[in-house]
Amino acid sequence: MKHVEIFTDGACKGNPGPGGWGALLRMGNHEKELSGSDPDTTNNRMEMTAIVRALNALIESCQIDLYSDSKYVLDGMTKWIEGWQRRGWKTASKKPVRNEDLWHELIDAAKRHSITWHWVKGHNGHVENERVDQLASAEAERAQAQA
Repeated sequence: MKHVEIFTDGACKGNPGPGGWGALLRMGNHEKELSGSDPDTTNNRMEMTAIVRALNALIESCQIDLYSDSKYVLDGMTKWIEGWQRRGWKTASKKPVRNEDLWHELIDAAKRHSITWHWVKGHNGHVENERVDQLASAEAERAQAQA
């Protein structure tokens, strides 16, 4: 199974507001950058979209080390998701889970891979995190300029 490192980030100008996402995929010496935007979104949706798009860009099942500065996404995938599913997509406080549509996309994108989730502190000099932050921020600024 091929090993891939994925670094992702999301950005939003206002929350909600125009947003962007960025991803860096690395396999050995090969790298690919992906990015995109949404004219009206939230930071969490952009964080999730970056991961979904990165995972869906892979043609075959891979062993993945995924790095994100989003505790929301990492905790969601590693701690909360089973409870949400068991409770019919309700939180522990019986409220509907926010971004349920993207959680379903993320589950589908993740299930064919073996993923180790890593949290990195954002805006702390982590080279790849800074790189994907720049991609996401540039897309958010572009979306804001088009609004």
